[in-house]
Amino acid sequence: MPLDLGLAVPLFLLCAAVIGVGGVAMTSVADCLADRTGLGEALVGGVLLGVSTSLSGTVTSISAAYEGHAALAVANGVGGIAVQTVFLAVGDLLYRRANLEHAAASVTALVQLGLLLLLLGLAMAAATAPEVAVLGLHPINVVLVGGYILGVRLTRLVQDQPMWYPRRTAELRVDRPEADPFPATRTPALVLRYLALAVVLGFAGWGIAKTGYAIVQETGLSQSFVGAAFTATTTSLPELVITLAAVRRGALQLAVSGIVGGNTFDVLFLVLSDAGYRAGSIYHAVGPMELFLIAWAVVMNAVLLLGLLHREQRGVGRIGWESVTLIGVYLAGLLVQVWGAAGG
Repeated sequence: MPLDLGLAVPLFLLCAAVIGVGGVAMTSVADCLADRTGLGEALVGGVLLGVSTSLSGTVTSISAAYEGHAALAVANGVGGIAVQTVFLAVGDLLYRRANLEHAAASVTALVQLGLLLLLLGLAMAAATAPEVAVLGLHPINVVLVGGYILGVRLTRLVQDQPMWYPRRTAELRVDRPEADPFPATRTPALVLRYLALAVVLGFAGWGIAKTGYAIVQETGLSQSFVGAAFTATTTSLPELVITLAAVRRGALQLAVSGIVGGNTFDVLFLVLSDAGYRAGSIYHAVGPMELFLIAWAVVMNAVLLLGLLHREQRGVGRIGWESVTLIGVYLAGLLVQVWGAAGG
C-alpha cells in the first residue's frame, strides 16, 4: 500500500535513527575484533566495517531496482560514495591535533582508493558504451566483482608485506592493540553481536528505500536527486557515526579505511541493482544526472587520494586542503543536483 507523506517522513526519520544508533554500537565491536584477530584497523575497517555498514544502502538500492526505479537505485549507491567521502572532512574538523589524512596515512588506504577509482571507471564505461546484456545483466558485473575480490587480496598482501611506508612523524598514529573493551565476551559472541547489528541496519535500509520512494512520489522530486541527497545520506549515517566515533577513540586508520572500504563496496551496489532490475541492464537505464554522480564520486576520491599522498600536517583552520576541497566539491555537486531537479 502506498505511503502518504505524513507517514513516510516519520518512518524515514525512524529508520535514520535506527541506523545511527546501530552504527555507534558497531564501532567499538569492530575495533575490538581488529585487535583480537590481528587483522588491524585498516583491513577490518576497509572490508568488515566497510561491507557491514553498507548493508542498509545495499538493501535500499536492490529494493529500488527491483521495483523498477533505476535512477533511485544508482543515485543511492553512487551518491552514498560522495557523501561518505565528505564525512572524512567532518572527521578532520573533529581531530584537532593534525590533519586527519596526515595522521592516518597507510598504504592499505592508498590501495583501496586506487581500487575504488578503477571500479568507478569501469562502471562509467559500462554506462556509456554501446548496450550489451546477457540475460538482462551487463558483463561488466563479473569484472567488478572479480576486481573487488582481487583488490581485497591485494590490500591484505600490502598490509602483511608492504613495499611502501608512510614517513614517520610525531603526529602519525600507528595501529596498536588497545585495552579490550569486552573482556568478558568471547570472540564468537562478539562476532554474533556484530552480525546482529548488521541485520538491523539491513532492515532499516529496506525502510529507507520504501519511504524514500514515497517521498519521491509525493513531492515530485526526481529519483536521482532524492537518491543522492536523501536516501544516500541517510543510509550513510552508520559511516558518519563510526567515523566520528573512531576519530574520538584515536582509531584513525579504522576511520579512514572504513570510509574508503565502504565506498569501494558501494560500487557493487550497481552489480546487485543490475541483478534486481527486471527491465534489462540498469547501466543502460541511467541518464546524464546518474553519470554526473559517478564523475562526482571519482573527483572527490581523487582529491582524497592526493591528500593522503601529500599528507599536509596542518592547513587552514587546522584541517587539510583536501578537506576544504572535498567540502567545496560536495556542495557544488549538490547545487548541480538541485539545478537538475528544478529542470536546469
